[in-house]
Amino acid sequence: MKAAIFPRLARVLCLALACGLTLALGGTSQAQQLKVCKSTFALCTIAACDPIPGNDKQVACHCTVNTSYSAGAEPCSGVKQTAEGQEIHSRYYPVKSYAVCSNDRPWAWCLDKPCIIDKNNPEAASCACDVVKNLGPYVIVTSNYTPETCTTGIISSATVPQINQATASLTSAKVLLPFPIQVLNK
Repeated sequence: MKAAIFPRLARVLCLALACGLTLALGGTSQAQQLKVCKSTFALCTIAACDPIPGNDKQVACHCTVNTSYSAGAEPCSGVKQTAEGQEIHSRYYPVKSYAVCSNDRPWAWCLDKPCIIDKNNPEAASCACDVVKNLGPYVIVTSNYTPETCTTGIISSATVPQINQATASLTSAKVLLPFPIQVLNK
């Protein structure tokens, strides 16, 4: 009897962990209402990322600093002075095109992550983004698809359902409407 309970318990725990990770990354079955506001934020949509020495759970993504309307799961927080420098958060801005990748390459989840504005280049920020993989097909925002698009480096990304949910959420926004999205490698 005990031997039969443990495999079932293990399956339930694995399912709960998988569902929890999916929900944490915005993979719910209903479109999450994103919070749209105007502020200074980091845009990591096309950011390349580098490993952080001693940290295999996060990468440093090279994002741009923007001041305009954006969307995120959290409300806008503006610029905050910290010991490391000026901190902002990564937020979403609608995209026009992307490629879908379905390999097991890791990618970076940057939405609402903390970023430090480069002291020498106020148009750049370094964001500490989570490393994720094996969550299903993910997108690489680009205007030009090549065979290397899905195989080169760690890039800030989202799953196909996450970008679809973000787009659906913005259809009701009055100041940050989504663009028609072109999938480059159908």
